[in-house]
Amino acid sequence: MDLLDKNKLPALVLGGGLAGLAAALDLAGRGHRVVVVERRRYPFHRVCGEYVSNEVLPYLRRLGADPAALAPAAIGQFRLSSPAGRLLASPLDLGGFGVSRYALDDFLYQRAVAAGVEFIFATVADVAFEAAADRHLVTLADGRQLAASLVLGTYGKRSALDRQLGRSFFSQRSPYLGVKYHLRLPGFARDVIELHNFRDGYAGISAIEDDKLCFCYLTTRANLKAGGGTIAALEGEVLARNPRLAAILAHAERLYAQPEVINEISFAPKLPVEQHLLMVGDAAGLITPLCGNGMAMALHGAALAVPLASRFLRGELPRPALEAAYAEGWQRQFGTRLRVGRAVQGLFGGPVLSELVVGGLRHWPAAVRALMRQTHGRPFA
Repeated sequence: MDLLDKNKLPALVLGGGLAGLAAALDLAGRGHRVVVVERRRYPFHRVCGEYVSNEVLPYLRRLGADPAALAPAAIGQFRLSSPAGRLLASPLDLGGFGVSRYALDDFLYQRAVAAGVEFIFATVADVAFEAAADRHLVTLADGRQLAASLVLGTYGKRSALDRQLGRSFFSQRSPYLGVKYHLRLPGFARDVIELHNFRDGYAGISAIEDDKLCFCYLTTRANLKAGGGTIAALEGEVLARNPRLAAILAHAERLYAQPEVINEISFAPKLPVEQHLLMVGDAAGLITPLCGNGMAMALHGAALAVPLASRFLRGELPRPALEAAYAEGWQRQFGTRLRVGRAVQGLFGGPVLSELVVGGLRHWPAAVRALMRQTHGRPFA
């Protein structure tokens, strides 16, 4: 095998999504050499809702990556429908913005390249920690190897790396799959994010740049099978039973030839530190899409990890203290959000319960606002 860099790299980031790109930008801004390994070349689409809470704006601006340059949609209202179409509406305390991952990830990538971050476009095959050398050895699929003092795992919801690392959640099959594409729909309010429930699933729709909408939904393999085994049949037989979704599906122009699909989405608890890797973003814990805050949490995770990582790289913090501080800080910042997210998802599992919950919350706006605050954070930099 060829050791790509015989000198140990300071920081290696595995995955170039929001968490990885933000962490790389932040570390580079603190004077550290950073290498990011990403499987795909930018720009590309990801299965992801594309609403971002405004809590991230101070951080992105500090990184020199103000998303205003992308002309995102400004979103300040929330609507939720039951499977029968009963509607709940509420303002969003902080509000947010809508921008595609296709545009936002590429924007952050370009900023990272300009900041001196190095990128390797390859698949990671193996990660091992060598205690005697106090380093990680990362093997790429083509046989090249990278040695690094610190590795951040920012590779998203699920990866073959999770199997290789023996992460407990990976052995538990998940029934969930996600589907996403962009639409155009004349008359859709661009300041609103909508979530529409259907049997064993829910769909989100919100505006992004260029007069487009992101349409993304979570459902189950059983729903797909019951709907005829195709996405088109699923949407026609299952999603369209919600009259609000039926109207969207009937009148929207689809902008993808084929939707993006991801399988085995797991909301099981994960650990923020695994075999001396700091896990950041969805690799550390995935909040249910119903809560609409996954992108903000990915960025916040980077903001939490990087100051500690920088101290470690400067020799100011030993590895055990780094890992303990990060794990404690991660749980303090995100543990409650994830637990509340799983509980909220359970309230919308079936049509009868969903109708009762939406019907009750329509008359209890304070409870709706409280749930939102439990799954969102405060502005951070």
